[in-house]
Amino acid sequence: MIVGQIGNFLAYNVAPAVIVTPLGALGVLFGAVLASQILKEHLNILGKLGCVLCCCGSVMLIIHAPKAETVTTRLELEERLSDPVFVLYALLVVLLLVILIVWIAPAYGKSNVMVYVAICSLLGSFTVPSSKGLGLAAQDVFGDAPPSSDALALFLGLLATLAVSILIQFFFINKALESFSSNMFEAIYYVTFTSTVILASALLFKEWTALTMMDSLAMLCGLTTVCVGVVLLRISQEALITWKTKTD
Repeated sequence: MIVGQIGNFLAYNVAPAVIVTPLGALGVLFGAVLASQILKEHLNILGKLGCVLCCCGSVMLIIHAPKAETVTTRLELEERLSDPVFVLYALLVVLLLVILIVWIAPAYGKSNVMVYVAICSLLGSFTVPSSKGLGLAAQDVFGDAPPSSDALALFLGLLATLAVSILIQFFFINKALESFSSNMFEAIYYVTFTSTVILASALLFKEWTALTMMDSLAMLCGLTTVCVGVVLLRISQEALITWKTKTD
């Protein structure tokens, strides 16, 4: 899992987030294939359809994704971070997280899966942009020239944001899996996490500005196809588990 997360970090620094995040659906696909071959948990018709949709949606995303980065230097990143629209969005996310973690989660977390899903997904608004921003800041911090105080402060700030958000995410993912089915949680979490990450990346990095209208519509269709495929995979696995439980 650690190696996989390192791979994600590298991917966010060489490709736009609007393509990397949705392609996480391939992990669900490979997991289903491995479970079928190794654990003999054979896919039913819904599972096979979900695999096909994941593949087709991923291909559409790759074909129509932005071909170039819109933020390539630390100075451009600092300018985007100070943009009033992104600052307002970040403050709104922090406010929602405080309300969810302090008041709503203790009261309704164990009875409503959307509480933990919302917390983990909103934290994605910080984890992915922080991962991408660290790669840009690291160019100045670890370059040949001595790093400036601004570059070092930005790097440490993004690193702290990434560490805290990941730790909180892991905590609430574990809390969710203690109370709810992993199949149900993972399907809903994937869809909401992808949506919030794409929104945050669009506001901060403005990756959508490099797309034409047709490419934007094609990527939206591809993302929708992938999400439907993930849900079908999880529904098929849940149905198989339920059927086995009843027969036993």
